[in-house]
Amino acid sequence: MSEARTANSSIPLWMKVAWTAWLVVWAPVYWRQYGAQNFLYFCDLGNFLIAVGLWRESRLILSWQAVGLLIFQTLYALDLIGAVLFGHHIVGGTEYMFDPKVPLFVRLLGLYHLVVPPLLLWSVRRLGYDERAWKLQTLTAWVLVPINFFWRREYNVNWARGLGHEQHLVPHWMYLAAYLILVPLVVYWPTHLALKRCTAKTRI
Repeated sequence: MSEARTANSSIPLWMKVAWTAWLVVWAPVYWRQYGAQNFLYFCDLGNFLIAVGLWRESRLILSWQAVGLLIFQTLYALDLIGAVLFGHHIVGGTEYMFDPKVPLFVRLLGLYHLVVPPLLLWSVRRLGYDERAWKLQTLTAWVLVPINFFWRREYNVNWARGLGHEQHLVPHWMYLAAYLILVPLVVYWPTHLALKRCTAKTRI
């Protein structure tokens, strides 16, 4: 699907090249360090989709990634910053960034999480927000999370089997069903509304 572009909505070439160059370095390093299943994390898969969105200047792709990543990536950033400043993980999920067993270069590459939220917000404000994004992200979760649930489940990718670690409080099928219902309602839908309202103001 072609999307209208104007001089005011174009994304700078240097940004496209920089993101692509970083991706070329990041992907093989992460593959070697973590394995294939790691690329099924929403944030890691999102890196490739962001690259496509930047090059195509696609409102739909960048809006789709904004709906799926903004809240989680922001929480990641807050947790990392809190751990650096106060020595305490507010949410959790960034402990590996302080693990000396993980090579320093790999950990430094993980700082991309801090870049993604402002990049997506800037891109969506620049190009506009596509209201189909939350439906596409919901569909992505409905496809991806069940794969995570069954394939290499010991890695608990995207917390498909529990928050942080595999849970045993309720039957696994019940947890999965709740995940697939609640995350779109509690995370994707409010993000969709916020982005829609924010970009509507910029057009006034």
